Amino acid sequence: MKSNLILILLLFISITSFGQQHINKEVEKLFKNELEKENIKSGILHVHSESRGINIQIADSKEDSISILSPFYTASVTKMLTATSIGILKDQKKLNFEDNIAQYLTDSLMSNLHVLNGKEYSNDLTIAHLLQHTSGLPDYFTDTTIDGSPNIINQLLIDTSKSWSAQEMIKFTKQKMKPHFAPGKGYHYTDTEYVLLALIIENVSGLSLDKFFKQHIFQPLKMHSSYINLKSSAIDNSLDIAKFYASEYELSSLKSLSADWGGGGLVSTTQDLIGFLKAFNEDLIVTKETRLEMQNWVNETKGMEYGFGIRKVSIDKLTETESDLQLIGHSGSTASFLWYCPQLDIYISGTLNQLEASKSAMILVCEIFKIIENK
Repeated sequence: MKSNLILILLLFISITSFGQQHINKEVEKLFKNELEKENIKSGILHVHSESRGINIQIADSKEDSISILSPFYTASVTKMLTATSIGILKDQKKLNFEDNIAQYLTDSLMSNLHVLNGKEYSNDLTIAHLLQHTSGLPDYFTDTTIDGSPNIINQLLIDTSKSWSAQEMIKFTKQKMKPHFAPGKGYHYTDTEYVLLALIIENVSGLSLDKFFKQHIFQPLKMHSSYINLKSSAIDNSLDIAKFYASEYELSSLKSLSADWGGGGLVSTTQDLIGFLKAFNEDLIVTKETRLEMQNWVNETKGMEYGFGIRKVSIDKLTETESDLQLIGHSGSTASFLWYCPQLDIYISGTLNQLEASKSAMILVCEIFKIIENK
């Protein structure tokens, strides 16, 4: 009887090991295929699950040296940390999600912030509106200007040495753009809101955003490779940031990237990001009550819903295929990503370091989860 049990155990281990090897090979093949595309110069991928014994780590580059430990520009993945910082302040009883933002920002900043059809809605804006992209405010990065002048994403390459302040970005938005709808009456994704949220964090805490992240997120979670671009440095990682591109233009070293701050300035590694999301899910950063409030979903687009600085993706609706899988996390314009699949208990993070590859990165993530689901 004892020998039979041993044989069964060995057979189970053998089958499990074979399954893991198959997953590893299929995931690696998918990732290598992405890197073979002409416009992709480098990529980093990390798939991790303690419960399933999965820990796939791949990093490759056609031009520069890169490793799984290389920090990379996370772009809008940053919004998760900015929103979580607001959650931390809520748990500290220093603010509430439904508070009017005028309580925490200067009169000069609030004046004419949201004027639509001759009516000013600035004092109606709440923190929740900013977190969930329901404020109606325009996006200084990508929205069209009133006078046809370049928006800020185009200005990054016009004056690469310019250092943008938060106040300049809000002033630009007020002078050059118009709101889309009254607060709470629609959805429009905008980084303008996350500049305002970052300012609220600074005004309430008395710390700069980078120092707040370091004190309340990076140090407690041992995210020693993470920092805010152009504002701080990693606690313990001397590797250069992985280069990222818009078309053939390398953007990683531009001072004008200072325009990407509370909504996209985080530099991090896959290990740090997965550690952050795991801690968030396990209520180690904010309370369970706050985490659940942050997952108050509104429709964003087909297959995607948005909470407070966090997305939910339904793979079946997004890819028009049969799947029960849902993903919680965020993606970024540099083809960066950080997702967790509750059904499979798997985390995935990485980047393709190319603005034009954002859609490809999302498809890659979905295909990886399908491989694991169907193993």
